[in-house]
Amino acid sequence: MTSPPVKALVPPGECQFTPDFTAVKLLERVAVSETTNVLRFATPDDTKPLNLSTCACILAKADLPKGDSATETDPVIRPYTPISTNAQIGSFDLLIKNYGDMGRMSRHMAEMPVGSTMEFKHIAPNVKKQAPFPQKKIGMLVGGTGVAPMIQALHAILGDDEADTHVSMLYGSRVSRDILGVELLSKWEQLHPTKLTVTHILSHEPDKGDSSTWDGPRGFIDKAMIAQHFPSPELGTDALIVVCGPPPMYNVFCGPRTEPEITGILGEMGYTSDQVYKF
Repeated sequence: MTSPPVKALVPPGECQFTPDFTAVKLLERVAVSETTNVLRFATPDDTKPLNLSTCACILAKADLPKGDSATETDPVIRPYTPISTNAQIGSFDLLIKNYGDMGRMSRHMAEMPVGSTMEFKHIAPNVKKQAPFPQKKIGMLVGGTGVAPMIQALHAILGDDEADTHVSMLYGSRVSRDILGVELLSKWEQLHPTKLTVTHILSHEPDKGDSSTWDGPRGFIDKAMIAQHFPSPELGTDALIVVCGPPPMYNVFCGPRTEPEITGILGEMGYTSDQVYKF
């Protein structure tokens, strides 16, 4: 999971998945941490790329056991953002963290046999903010699996040799061993030192010496970190802040994802709805 970023953009409306669910095979599963895998699924037409616009997600569906029942099932639907690009023919990759009993779908995807199928679809509301991005300064506020849309966006930004955009990412995780995509992001920082900086902040890392060698920031992303690393709201249309993570993260930094108003820490700092995008 350390391949170079690739810009391979297509406009919305060309995705192989339609508004109807289509079953495709799981081709491969690669472990990237103790709890996280990259799952490679086939595309409906394996002679073509997925043709998903950037940024956008797809919806996965599985009929999973209802409670402790051995016979009753519920359809469970979750959104996922591929971390692969349209340069990949015949398949696409999803970064999946297994949340165990707290995540019915994630556990199913972590345990489903290679060769079995899962249903996916793509609908218009799945299309998010689209690349190429005109802003010259971009801040990415990330928590956990929220890194997947950021990887998708970074493909388009870093894969464009002519772009002079700079991205600063603040990435919150619990412990160092479970930072999703850390090898990929580190590699991309090395390849593009003038275009990407990533700062990891760990909330539950053991004390140094107690099974940890972590020298980076600990605790939680705060206003001081944002002021230090992100473009100022005074840059106006040249600044963009994108946010993706679990629901409490939105409440703290920008307000619920479903509400257009920017509240929380970013609102207090003066960022506007034109400068902040909630994935």
